Amino acid sequence: MMHADGMIYLLSPLPREGTIHLPMIRFSPLVPTIDLSTCDTLLFTSKQAVKSAEVLNPEWKKYPCLAIGSATAKEIESLGGKVMYQPKSFYAETLSQEIITQFKDKQILYLRPKQVSFDAKTFLAKAGIDLQEQIIYETSCIRYEQKEKPDKNAIIIFTSPSTIHCFLKNFEWDESYTAVIIGKATKKHLPVHTHYEVADRPTIDACILKAEQILLASNSK
Repeated sequence: MMHADGMIYLLSPLPREGTIHLPMIRFSPLVPTIDLSTCDTLLFTSKQAVKSAEVLNPEWKKYPCLAIGSATAKEIESLGGKVMYQPKSFYAETLSQEIITQFKDKQILYLRPKQVSFDAKTFLAKAGIDLQEQIIYETSCIRYEQKEKPDKNAIIIFTSPSTIHCFLKNFEWDESYTAVIIGKATKKHLPVHTHYEVADRPTIDACILKAEQILLASNSK
């Protein structure tokens, strides 16, 4: 369990104040541009997909967007795009049901990473929705040396299943660690018997807040 000397490690790509930054993933574009000629609606499931689209073809902003997750929706809006729909639930199965009922007649183009945790295309095809896909970027693990492994009693913030996979490729899990995860879907990727807490909302801010609460509680013991 946690002791008073725990440090907070953040594994997402961007650094945040009050945490030790240990990014686990790098993003690489896989195409020179995006072909938007056959769609009338875009589907984004990650902030990084929106950022990649902006680099590859800024014309994406002319299309209404379906956004999964508040961070994705925020990124679309901050770059000048229009979020036409954001599902209540964060989970892909629910989302797919909602697309089936509301957007059956749309030509939806899903701009996606090479690997996805949920195969939306196959799921929607069962309901007669032909989702177009373009794979526009891939994620790969950043390599670390053993000396960079988090200290004992660290609180480690995982913001996606891939941050867990890349962490475990680099380092062996220490039972003194506490994991803070961004959502329940990420939990099944943790090592067995991991001591973990789930953030109250699926945002990095909420993860950091949860980590600070754990640190405070352990320091007051």
